Parts: sequence; structure tokens; C-alpha cells
Amino acid sequence: MQAREKTRILTGGLILITVGVLILLNTHTEYVFSRTWPVFLIVIAVGILIQRSSDIGGWLIGLVGVTFLVMKNWLVHYENYANYGLPLLLIVLGVLMFFRKGKKF
Repeated sequence: MQAREKTRILTGGLILITVGVLILLNTHTEYVFSRTWPVFLIVIAVGILIQRSSDIGGWLIGLVGVTFLVMKNWLVHYENYANYGLPLLLIVLGVLMFFRKGKKF
């Protein structure tokens, strides 16, 4: 089995396990899906970074996941950041990635 196929199986397994755990948390604890969905982004980022640790997209997805997880669970007044700040930051980073296409980010 090729290394790339193994990492895809690992990533797929991680995603399925995460979905199962999030469903269990949603149905049996106080941690509803509206508070735990950023974990899904973090797991996707881990899967991407397992394949290629220098992938800037994986790091950005992970950063967004961690940011939303912290804001949704530990910060009381996150609405202004979530509604305006973070989306604008993501748009700017995306535009920068387009302009730096041939260069290392």
C-alpha cells in the first residue's frame, strides 16, 4: 500500500471517529454540535498536515478551528469577532495566497 493511500485512510478514519464522537457529545452531554463543530475543522487540518506538514492551508484550517473552538466555548462576547473580524481575516489571507501563488508563503 502506498504512503499516500495510507494517509488518506488515516484521515478518513479520523473524520469518521470525530463525527461519531461529536454526535455522542451532542446527544449525551451539554456540549452540543453548535459548540463542538470546530473540532471537525481541527481534525481535517491534522489529516492535511499528516500528509504534508508544510501545507499552509492545513495550518490555516487548524487555526480557524482552534479560534472558533475557543470563541464558542470560553469567550462570552465573541459575536463581533466571529461576525466581522475572522471572516475579513480569512478573506485577506485568501487574497494573499492568490497573489503569492508561485512563492512560498
